[in-house]
Amino acid sequence: MKLRELRELLAEVAGHDDVEVKFAYNYGDYWRTQVAADIKEVNLGSVEYSQYHSMDKLIDNDEEEGKKHRLVIVLS
Repeated sequence: MKLRELRELLAEVAGHDDVEVKFAYNYGDYWRTQVAADIKEVNLGSVEYSQYHSMDKLIDNDEEEGKKHRLVIVLS
């Protein structure tokens, strides 16, 4: 998702400025419970695709010089 797309989605819920924002994910338990965690930070970060995880992983720019990475906005 691009920041532009996120802004468009947020515009659809305009008028709810005092509603909390959460990040939902599968907790990984037997019941596949969807939990909603607080978002405490919004930062720019670098990611690269991880074959092991089959998804992007955050990388430390200092440790991963020379590797192909992408700049992303990270909600944590």
